[in-house]
Amino acid sequence: MPNPCRLRAAVLTASAVLLSSVLAGCSDDPKDEDLTAQELNWKDCPAPSQAEGGGSAPSPLPNGDAWQCATLKAPLDWNDPRGDTIDLALIRAEASGDKDKRIGSLLFNFGGPGGSGVTTLPAFGEDYAALRTRYDLVSFDPRGVGRSAPVLCENDQRLDAYFQQDATPDDATERTALLDSTREFNAACNKKSKKMLPHVRTTDAARDMDLMRQVLGDDKLHYFGISYGTELGGVYAHLFPKNVGRAVFDAVVDPTQTAEEGSLGQAKGFQLALDNFAEDCVSKVEDCPIGDSAQDVKDGIAKLLSDLDRKPLPGVFPRELTQTAATNGIAQALYSQDFWEILTEALVQAYDGDGRILLLLSDSMNGRSENGEYSNITAANVSINCADDKARYTAEFVERKLPEFRAASELFGDFLAWSMISCIDWPVAGTGDHPDVSAPGSAPILVVGNTGDPATPYEGARKMVRALGKGVGVELTYKGQGHGAYDSKNKCVQGAVNGYLLEGKVPAAGTVCS
Repeated sequence: MPNPCRLRAAVLTASAVLLSSVLAGCSDDPKDEDLTAQELNWKDCPAPSQAEGGGSAPSPLPNGDAWQCATLKAPLDWNDPRGDTIDLALIRAEASGDKDKRIGSLLFNFGGPGGSGVTTLPAFGEDYAALRTRYDLVSFDPRGVGRSAPVLCENDQRLDAYFQQDATPDDATERTALLDSTREFNAACNKKSKKMLPHVRTTDAARDMDLMRQVLGDDKLHYFGISYGTELGGVYAHLFPKNVGRAVFDAVVDPTQTAEEGSLGQAKGFQLALDNFAEDCVSKVEDCPIGDSAQDVKDGIAKLLSDLDRKPLPGVFPRELTQTAATNGIAQALYSQDFWEILTEALVQAYDGDGRILLLLSDSMNGRSENGEYSNITAANVSINCADDKARYTAEFVERKLPEFRAASELFGDFLAWSMISCIDWPVAGTGDHPDVSAPGSAPILVVGNTGDPATPYEGARKMVRALGKGVGVELTYKGQGHGAYDSKNKCVQGAVNGYLLEGKVPAAGTVCS
């Protein structure tokens, strides 16, 4: 299975919108021209490709302006910058304010890895209206993602079967089936996308961003990274510290952790979010429909998952709600407090024998549209993680670690432990144990941690600040719920972020918002 620790960082977008993919091939001819001198041909955006998630072209901005899209040429292999090229898809909303006060472009990465920035930025564009007064808002599909030379693996029919399988095996037969399915998925990636797999590392995407900076005409890279986007931003700052402008990291990945430590941290993070969800439900004036106490709520969910392991529920015909899909759907809903009411309704229906809502939540996590087509988010997520992470965890390793993961979370422990096998037999070696984000000489980077974040636990923000180095990272704490802080609409958080990005005012280190 793909690594949910990082995958879940990107697909909240799919839930937000819920409730003909063409592989951009590589040029066969060497390129002699300087790619930094290319000019972007901005035009109205097309409808998203299947790899981007499908759907309609982005609606106009509130003032009637159209979103604009362009294609940037980048080297396939940054070690051979004048060799074959790939096309990277970009999107922008031009600055809405006085042109004399325009700062430049503000580049967004919303996480994943594997999330399409070309589809995500329009979905949340109104949230960044204040920033648009002085910046062109720009995002992109990173290499291997969406319309940017997407990594492709299994077809839609096989992905349906892949996500129906039991991802928390209880015996040798189930374990063998999970391992075989993972190997088949990884072999399909190699068969269909062999040329791209060595070139989708985070360091490659960071170099792409510096090319974007130059082609967009900016002396410095102004950047807003969310979730995995904070890791990408940290790697960029390490590679190009002198090119960092005003940058914000929100929902911060701990750059010091191995993949195993990240998975264990997420088990604790999702358990914390589940505890908070249960407490919230029973604390309301009206009766909580799924339990009389917080422990009762959690016991009911545990029983549901145990029952589903033996007998799935009807879901979205002909697919059933399995234990794995239900766990996946619950995790998706815990990404934002805005979805807690939806989770409550989904559980009420599941207790009545109807698994549709939980299955739809799981579908959104996996990038499945209502017409049964999948984006390439899972393929890209696995490919980028396996290119980055050196570790290749075995089933025997996972089984030794299960007690520790179960102690961290009864509900999510097995699920997140077994996700560690996703790189088994991967054809490309991983780079290291964790990214290097040390950035001496960089401009200040505002690092925002959320105490209730399930996917990137709060402690990661402080670790990022330390890893960036003295005088670079500036920590801001948000005492809230959900994955990320800026989109919570908290006025304190947004005031601090906007003050830095728009006016260059660095908030005091250790600022706390609640």
